[in-house]
Amino acid sequence: MKVSFIWFDLGYTLVYQEREAAYRRFLAEEGIDLGIERIRLAYHLADKLFMREYPGVLGREVQTFYPWYIGWLNHSLGLSFDLDKQCRFLRESQGKPERTWKAFPEAARILRELRNRSFGVGLISNWDSSARAVLESAGLLNLLDPIVVSSEVGVSKPDPEIFRIALERAGVRAEECLYVGDNYYDDVVGSRRAGMASCLINRYGTQGIEEIEGANVIASVGELPGRILPASAGYPSYRAKGRIVQ
Repeated sequence: MKVSFIWFDLGYTLVYQEREAAYRRFLAEEGIDLGIERIRLAYHLADKLFMREYPGVLGREVQTFYPWYIGWLNHSLGLSFDLDKQCRFLRESQGKPERTWKAFPEAARILRELRNRSFGVGLISNWDSSARAVLESAGLLNLLDPIVVSSEVGVSKPDPEIFRIALERAGVRAEECLYVGDNYYDDVVGSRRAGMASCLINRYGTQGIEEIEGANVIASVGELPGRILPASAGYPSYRAKGRIVQ
C-alpha cells in the first residue's frame, strides 16, 4: 500500500477514557467487586455491539444514549441497578469531556513520526461539540490538519460525504489516503465507500468483531509505522496548497 495522507478517528483510536475505573467505584459502593480487566472487556464489547447494531449513536451527544448504553453494559455483566442513580454517579465521576479523554501513550509520538516522514495527518470524527477541546486537552490539536467533525459539518460517518469534505479540505485524492479507526461500520465501510484504504483498530484481537472479514486489523496506532511507512517509502510527499507538510 502506498499512501501520502493518513486520516484518524478520535475516540478509542487516538484518545480514551478511564471509564472502567469509575464503573468499578460504583460497583464498590454497591458492595460488588469485579476485576478491572473484566470491566474493560465488557465496555469493549458494548462499544462493538452499539457500533454494529446502532450506527452513529455513539457519536451523538452523550445524554441521548448513555442510560441505554450503561443498561446494556450492566446486563452483559449480569448486573442491574437504578440507572438514573448509576448514570448520575458515572457522569459526575468522569467530569467534563475535555478532562476525561486522554491521549493513548503512543498517539502523539506516532502523529509526529508520520508528519516527520511527510505524511499528511488529519481527523475525521463523529463527535459532539467537545471535539476540539478534547484534542487540545490531549495535546493532539496541533498535530492534525484538517480536522473534520460531524457536529460541525452536519454529516456523519459512514456517509461518504464527510470523507469527501475532508478530502476537499486537504486537497488530496481518496486513493492517496488511509483511514484508521476502531468502528468497522462507520470507519472501514464509510472510508471504503469514499474510495480510501482502511485500517481497523481492535485491542482485543477478534473479540467483538467476529462477524467481520477482510479488514486490515491492528491493535493500536503504534503498529502503523511498521505497516505503512515501509510500503510507502519513496512515495511523493503530501503537499497542501503548494507546500510540503513537515
